[in-house]
Amino acid sequence: MKVSLIGASGFVGSNILEELLNRGHEVTGIVRDAAKVKRSNAQLAVKEVDVLNTEALTAAIDGADAVISAYNAGWTNPNLYHDFVAGSEAIQKAVKASDVNRLIVIGGAGSLEIEGNQLVDGPDFPAEYKAGATAARDYLNTIKKEEELEWTFFSPAIEMHPGITTGRTGKYRLGANSPVFNEEGRSILSVQDLAVVITDELENNKHPKQRFTAAY
Repeated sequence: MKVSLIGASGFVGSNILEELLNRGHEVTGIVRDAAKVKRSNAQLAVKEVDVLNTEALTAAIDGADAVISAYNAGWTNPNLYHDFVAGSEAIQKAVKASDVNRLIVIGGAGSLEIEGNQLVDGPDFPAEYKAGATAARDYLNTIKKEEELEWTFFSPAIEMHPGITTGRTGKYRLGANSPVFNEEGRSILSVQDLAVVITDELENNKHPKQRFTAAY
């Protein structure tokens, strides 16, 4: 498939890029700084685009079979909430303006629910992640109203960070609106297996116009 991958140089995006290329997909990596893309492959083209430039982004993604957004406004960004929402909405607008109908968005775990309560609203939710998690939750509410595009929103496991050294196992369990827990009561997934989940979704399209999650 021809895939436009937004945020291809980031922690999540670079791993999705690796998985896509290893499975033979043709990828256009859309980034702010092309120098940060370390992967070289005949199936990879890299384009520098500001996601807020809707016209440029629309042109960059035209011709793709699907767009995967691993957009991240930066965890240390003091304007993280605003920039994440604005960037995500701009991406959605560009996809609608293009000839692409399919959009897969990687969001956050904060909107997952336990007993009807979203994690981001809990008293123990880490303060340093609250702005980004709230932004992702609020954008999920926005994209749920999208009727034209065939969208999918992915919420990672609660524990999904560079410290998880499981690597790529190719194994995971799926969930919908609540976290998937293992026998130890942990919701955990490596970034490499997140990339497997997203690429499997790209290829199999099991969650059109739905949010889903995955963990071991």
